[in-house]
Order: sequence, then C-alpha cells, then structure tokens
Amino acid sequence: MYSSMFSTHATNGTAIALKQTKIYGVTKKSDFSQKHHLLRFKNNRTSKDMIQCRAVAVETFRPFVKGEKFQLDDVIEAQQFDRDILGAIFEVAREMETIEKTSRGSQILNGFLMSTLFYEPSTRTRLSFESAMKRLGGEVLTTENAREFSSAAKGETLEDTIRTVEGYSDIIVMRHFESGAAKRAAMTANIPVINAGDGPGQHPTQALLDMYTIQREIGKLDGIKVGLVGDLANGRTVHSLAYLLAKYDDVKIYLVSPQVVKMKEDIKQYLTLNGVDWEESADLKEVASKCDVVYQTRIQKERFGGRADLYDEARGKYIVDRDVLGVMQKHAVVMHPFPRLDEITVDVDDDPRAAYFRQAKNGLYVRMALLKLLLLGW
Repeated sequence: MYSSMFSTHATNGTAIALKQTKIYGVTKKSDFSQKHHLLRFKNNRTSKDMIQCRAVAVETFRPFVKGEKFQLDDVIEAQQFDRDILGAIFEVAREMETIEKTSRGSQILNGFLMSTLFYEPSTRTRLSFESAMKRLGGEVLTTENAREFSSAAKGETLEDTIRTVEGYSDIIVMRHFESGAAKRAAMTANIPVINAGDGPGQHPTQALLDMYTIQREIGKLDGIKVGLVGDLANGRTVHSLAYLLAKYDDVKIYLVSPQVVKMKEDIKQYLTLNGVDWEESADLKEVASKCDVVYQTRIQKERFGGRADLYDEARGKYIVDRDVLGVMQKHAVVMHPFPRLDEITVDVDDDPRAAYFRQAKNGLYVRMALLKLLLLGW
C-alpha cells in the first residue's frame, strides 16, 4: 500500500487536492464520497492525430509520453477508464497487432511471469491472456480450475491465495465466481491484478476489446447506436460495456432482453446520470434495423441456480438469424462475447457483418497492450 498527494482540476477549473491510495488501481478522495471512482489524472494536454480504420477516419488520442508509468495499478472495473486512457490503450493495441502480424513476437516482457487463477471455466479469456504474455516474451504459471484444483478446495481464503501467488509472479489474471472477488484480490496484492470476470459483476478486459472492435469495425465510438441483447441481468460483459459506452458522446443504447433478465437498475441509472440515451425494447428486428452494433449474449444457465423454469422462459426468445441480418444496415456488425449456444444461428457466420470471431482475435491485441502497460508503462 502507498499514498501520495497530487492535484487536478474539476470540470469548472477548480483545483482539487486528492489523496491517492493504492486500492485496486482507483484513487480514493479524501473529502469526497468513495462511491465516485476517480482515477489518477494526467497533467499533460491531449493531442490528436488520425488513423484509418476500414476506410473511415478515426481520432486517436496521444496524451501520454513513452516511458511514463501507466495510470492504473490494476484493471478491475470499467469505471476506471476515461477517454484518454482508452484511446491510448487502443493505440498500443494497434502496435501489438503489428507485432503479432509482422513478426514472430517480441521479447519486451522477457523475464516476467504471469499467474492465471481461473475459478470458473474459460477458453478465450485464459488462452488469449496466456498467448499475449508468451507473444511478448513472458512466461505463464496457470491453473485452469482453481475452484477445484487449488488450495481453495481445502478452504484457503482468496486473500491467502493471492499473497502466496504474488510471491511467484509479477502479475495476476483472475477469474472468480463471486462478484467483487477481483477487488478483494487487488486490495491484497502488491503486484498488478487483472479482473478476467467476477461472477455476474464485470469483465473489463472484454469490454476493452469490445470497444476496440467497434472502433475498428465502425470507425468511431461517438454517435453510435448499440443494441445489447440477451442476458442483461447476469451478463458481466454487457455491464462493463455499458460503463465504457457512457464515456462517449451521442451514444444510444437499446436494451433487448427477456423480462427475467433485464438490465439492472443501477446500470440504467448510471447511463442516465452520464447523459446516455437508452431505451428498453422487446422487438429485436426493429432495434437491429437502427443499430451500428448488435451485441448478442447467451442466456447464462449457470446464473439461474435451481430455477430451470426461469432459464427455459428466457432462452431462445431473441435469436440473431438471417432474418435479423436482412434488416440490418450494410455497415452494421453483429458481436458476441462467446461462448455461443443457439442465440446466433451458424448461417450468420459467413456474412461480413458477423464480427464476433474478429472480436475474439482483438482480445489478444488488447490484452498484450494491457500486460505491456501494467508491467512496463507507456
């Protein structure tokens, strides 16, 4: 743990003194409500240049100087990020994309060790993190089912596990079945912790790669219309994505879900407070005809406990198929965080608007960027 004093400016230009304490990468304010998640602010000004993305001009922000320390100690929740940090992460992700596509890798993380603690099943997240670390020259210590095959099965506390594992590695990537577990881990550890999903809570790195994908596919993040479809109550991916979408201007979000898995009220309130236009709808085809992005998710059976009746009520209600594609705009895309069951039919896969496999590949570049930034800085 550490603390220091620094100052920044509020939106009205008033200087604010802040007490910075290392708690999962978030700054605690000494005189303000701890409910407000305030990050380490930057004193330097933002400059802009332009890159091309699918033949569309995209603003890229370059507010950070090479060699500076990354502004976050940990990646725990989407509220940690602001537009400048997001833009800079995406720029580093583009650099990682070049490394992956034009060479056999990099050695910039040679000598670093990453531990992956996964208490829930994962394919893409775990493998993309491990691939990211290895492609940058680092090494991986991994446990695939920590809930059953680690000392957690013997009753060891999460805090004791984290204190032990940090002695073996330089960074921890953790997926857990309990919401808030990643925050507990970050408060315990003295090395960076990345939340790879905590129960029905958040999945911030998925949201980062989702935003990166939208920028790459649509060419912009301001002024877009996004349909969030499926399990919006338990879907940690849509929770984190909603928080990040709220950072951008003139965004419209449509919420399409069965009644039993509607979006949580606290997230809808957050969107409203941040000036995001949103509405709930029961008509997927109508929403799809308006959107730049249809973000489909599965109904998560594991979140229903023993209520098979509620799961059966929700499953299969909203499916993206050729009929839905038929009403979508030519530039629009379909995204999905995976795994997929039957909520997107396989005959959609060959349509160029099906972006979900490209989306999964983008996870590699974003996670390479995060590992580089957390361990080496900008």
